[in-house]
Amino acid sequence: MKRKIILLGTIWPFRSGGIATFNERVTRALIDNGDEVINYTFSLQYPSFLFPGKTQLSDQPSPEGLDIRIKVNSINPFNWLKVGQEIKRLKPDLLLVRYWTPFMAPCLGTIAKIVRKNNHTKVIAIADNVIPHEKHFIDNILTRYFTNHCDGFITMSRAVLNDLKQFRPLAPMVYTPHPLYDIFGNIVPREQALKQLNLNPDFRYLLFFGFIRDYKGLDWLLEAFGDEKLRQFPVKLIIAGEFYTSPEKYLKIIREKNLTDHVILRTDFIADQEVANYFGAADMVVQPYKSATQSGVTQIAFHYNKPMLVTDVGGLGEIIPHGKVGYVINPGPEAITEAIFDFYYNDRSDFFTSNVISEKEKFSWGTMVETIEIVFDNINKL
Repeated sequence: MKRKIILLGTIWPFRSGGIATFNERVTRALIDNGDEVINYTFSLQYPSFLFPGKTQLSDQPSPEGLDIRIKVNSINPFNWLKVGQEIKRLKPDLLLVRYWTPFMAPCLGTIAKIVRKNNHTKVIAIADNVIPHEKHFIDNILTRYFTNHCDGFITMSRAVLNDLKQFRPLAPMVYTPHPLYDIFGNIVPREQALKQLNLNPDFRYLLFFGFIRDYKGLDWLLEAFGDEKLRQFPVKLIIAGEFYTSPEKYLKIIREKNLTDHVILRTDFIADQEVANYFGAADMVVQPYKSATQSGVTQIAFHYNKPMLVTDVGGLGEIIPHGKVGYVINPGPEAITEAIFDFYYNDRSDFFTSNVISEKEKFSWGTMVETIEIVFDNINKL
């Protein structure tokens, strides 16, 4: 049955990142499924003083074939009322909302509240986080406001599902793994990727990828990578992603551990067309997070057939079979060092890679679409 769906959340003209990339990809999956989809995105997502990066906006053209309406101002209550009334009149069968931070709860919750008053539209939230990594005293109040105006929920980690049950224990909610990020292009052979990135082919490379925030544990990784036992291997660490926090403590570790010649800093925003080269150059993707729910980086790594090293926090270990496609380790520098040492000393790359290729079949966008349908049907049965 063809449904009319409005997806409310970040997409172009904002830069590709986890949320914008996901929203574009799930939109295309829903269209392929036969649904009509309209994207409502932000005219203002964050005030500039709250945004830690260099720019919020993309320099790429609008994605072809998508109906994107730039309407939502996250800090203007009058705008929320206007957008809510507009979507209410459009009377979609489903309002699909991306929720990732309590900052957005007043805006998204108010729009959802208004839309539901048409007694037709159902509201499903795809919740990346319910309790954020960087906590504030008002978070639970804001999240409760948002969740009270939703009919059902989808999470991409069991940890978030459990958090959500604190707010809406009786609401329809389903966990499904984050699908593959397959929109950054085909696999690039190592030699070609190294040439594109101007990297020496005599070395091997580990990859830390994505926006750099304190909870992502880059300091642990640098401490671990500074261990002398790793100097026996011709391996360097690529840090590819923009700083969303002060870089000084990370640069200090690099200096103190004499890592200048062993770490490659590519800390500008990584454009979509460059992503395949970074993953093509890497032997393994390292995510040493201190806290986490799920991670889109994991699903990029799966797409590019890359082994992974993740810390056992939040939902990271749920989809990484330890010892099969990589490592799920205790948080902290010592365990990171031991895993990297084991990877190179025992030459695990080919074994892990072959298992990644078979394991990634589980993470299709069709499964995400089916999950949306299941929650939608469960709401209608209530």
